[in-house]
Order: sequence, then C-alpha cells, then structure tokens
Amino acid sequence: RLPGCKSDASVRRVAPLAAPERQFGTAERQFGTAPIAHMSVFPTRIRWRSVWAAARRRAAAARCLQTRRATAPARTFATTPPQHGLDDVGAASLDWPRLGFDFQKTNGFVKHTWVNGKWDDGEWEPEPFLKLHVMSAAIHYGQGVYEGAKAHHCKDGSVRLWNIQANAHRMLEGCERMMMPAVPPEMFIRACEWCVAANRAYIPPYGTGGALYLRPYIFGHGPQLGLSAAPQFHFCVLAMPVSSYYAGGLQPIDVLVAHDADRAAPQGVGHVKASGNYGSDIRVSIDARAEGYPTVLYLDPKEKRYIEEFSVSNFIGIKDNTYVTPDSPTILRSATNDMLMDLAASDAFGMKVERRPVDVAELGDFREVAGCGTAVVMMGVKSITNQNTVHRYESIERVEALYNHYRAIQFGEKPDPFGWGTVCPPLADVAAA
Repeated sequence: RLPGCKSDASVRRVAPLAAPERQFGTAERQFGTAPIAHMSVFPTRIRWRSVWAAARRRAAAARCLQTRRATAPARTFATTPPQHGLDDVGAASLDWPRLGFDFQKTNGFVKHTWVNGKWDDGEWEPEPFLKLHVMSAAIHYGQGVYEGAKAHHCKDGSVRLWNIQANAHRMLEGCERMMMPAVPPEMFIRACEWCVAANRAYIPPYGTGGALYLRPYIFGHGPQLGLSAAPQFHFCVLAMPVSSYYAGGLQPIDVLVAHDADRAAPQGVGHVKASGNYGSDIRVSIDARAEGYPTVLYLDPKEKRYIEEFSVSNFIGIKDNTYVTPDSPTILRSATNDMLMDLAASDAFGMKVERRPVDVAELGDFREVAGCGTAVVMMGVKSITNQNTVHRYESIERVEALYNHYRAIQFGEKPDPFGWGTVCPPLADVAAA
C-alpha cells in the first residue's frame, strides 16, 4: 500500500501506470524528464494519476528528442564538405557585390574547449549554435573578447589571411585583462586557417570586392554564480562573406561627436576588444542614425577634450602631408591603423606619421578625416558635428590613395613588402598540422 492511499484498490489502479518508469534512461534523468522518485508527498489517487500522466508525456517528449538526435548529422572533421566543394572558391554563388555586412550561414565553425586547465584539439560545428549553461559568465558578467579578421581571394588564385598574427597577439592581451586562458597564437592561426579552408565556397571571388570575415572569440561558460573567472571556456572561429560595412563604401559620411556617452572608462577595458565595449554603443549609434549620422566620434572619458575613436573604427586626420591618429590608454589599437601608418610612412607615400593625443579643437585643422578598421577598412568623413560647430572636409584625396593602395596589396594586385598576407593552406594540410 502506497503512502496516502486508502485501500489496496487504489494501488491496483495506480500500478498499471508505473510501467513508463522502466522506459526512462540516462538522457531523461540528465535533462530532468524522469518522474520524481519520492511520491509520498502526493496523498491522493488523483494526484498520483496526474503525476504519472505528466511523466508519460515527458517520456514521450524525451524519446522524440532522442530520435531527432539520432537522425541528426554526426559531427565530423570538415574534410567532407557539408554543401559545396571545399576547393571551389565562390561555389555558394551568392550575390557577392550586394552582401553588405550581415550574417550569412556558412558550412560551419571551429570550436575549442578549455576544461581542466587545458585546451582540446578543437572540433567542427556544422550548425551556428552553442549549448551553454544558463549561468555562464559570458552571459551575466561579460567575460569575453573577440577579434575581427579577413581572408581574401587574390589575383593569383590564392586565398590569403590578412595580418592574422596581429589579431592573435591582440587576443592574448584581451585574455590577460579579462582573466581568461591564453589562446596560443599557433592555435588561433590554425583555427582561422581551418575555418577558411572549410568555407572556401563562401569566399567572395576575386574581382567582387568582398572578403571572408572571420570572428574569433573566446568566452567563459559553465555554472558560475559568484563574480569570478568561469570554470570553462570556448574559443570559436566563425566565418561569413561580407562586402562594404557602410552602403556607400568609401563615400564620405557625416559624423556626430558624442558628448553624453563614453565608449570606455578610464583604466577600464577600452584597450581590449571586450564584448561589453560594443554593447554600450548600440543606443548611442541608433540615436545618432536617427538624426542622420551613420556613426559617432567619442572623446576621452575623463576630460572630454581629446579624440578617442569612432564607434567601430580608429580616427585618422591628415594635414600638411602628415598622418595623425590619437594615442590614449582607452583606445583599441586597430591592426588596420597600424598597417596604414606603415604604408603612409613608406616610400610609396612619404608621409610623416604621428600617434599622439589629439585635441578635439584640432578638428578644424585637418584637411581630410577618415576612420579605419577591419570591418570598414577605411571610411571617408564629410563632416563632424561637435555641438554647435560643424567641421566640413571637402577632400579625401590622400585617404582614397591610401585606401586603393592598401586594397591592392590585400588582393595581390601590388607587392606586399610588409608581409601582411599569408596564404591559407588547403584543408588537408590544416588537418595534418
């Protein structure tokens, strides 16, 4: 006789419903779909029946879930192309010139997991989803950094990763600041090569002006309630084809100086590519776009006197054949800006280069202004509105010359004396590494 039952008849009615219990396995217990073992809290037949009926429904749902998992494609190393021939650049046959800068599903992404103090060898994920614990540190405490990189299909037919070593070393700085395990540069680069090689079908063909954008990122996950470093981490690299970040490409845009918001805090994390740095910019950028400004220019958070950077790119000012870019401990140092500085100082341009604090009062002194970054490459600036003052820039002559030369090196149309581009090996070679 079960606790709370008035007669043996009650037991006989309940007993036939007990059969589904034998059908519950490891999956149901793991995901909480097995019936509660301690039934003494249910004193009546009605409650017993409702409990077992609910249990049967959960069991059916669990069996359905198991069936879906059993029929799902197995995770394999990406030597077998999910959709297109891996050696066929552009086989996805997208509308390459009109891609914009939006998400595009590709063949998959690379995922490494850090657990028990070490990184695994990585695996290929064909679907763009991750299963995370609800208390993951990345979700609650923003413990994560990311990078932006590109690969290009070049004139000679090769596919080249662009200055990928700089991205690998910048992520090391971010990991150290955000208390995350270091991503070794060799693992970083191999994961990027793997992702590019397995997504060759989505690389915009040479001549379309597009690129395969890479998003390496690391974040903390696993159950973590207190404010501390996460117990586990994922390092992932995903890829998607892109064209221009702004609809007009290099066509100059209007910019608004942000006076009521800061991009970063003094002695904060502005110098690393922390995820939270960009979340705080969303509202500011949306409000600016509503007023007709595609982006904003931030000032230093302490004095509101010195220029920092645009929403998603570094600031460049040109005057008297001098390339000027701000220096500040809260600016994210752009790899693109570093390359453009080297190019400007080279024999091809012979410009003087200055990285220094730039007073906002100097906005009126520049002949040309531009932004630069991996996503935008370069953006021309037509005007900057600073409260009641509008600074206008009639020319982007030097900016355009730098842009064209830089892009020609990217696509293998001009020699690369700096060694920025590295040929991405075939997938078989990546797998053997």
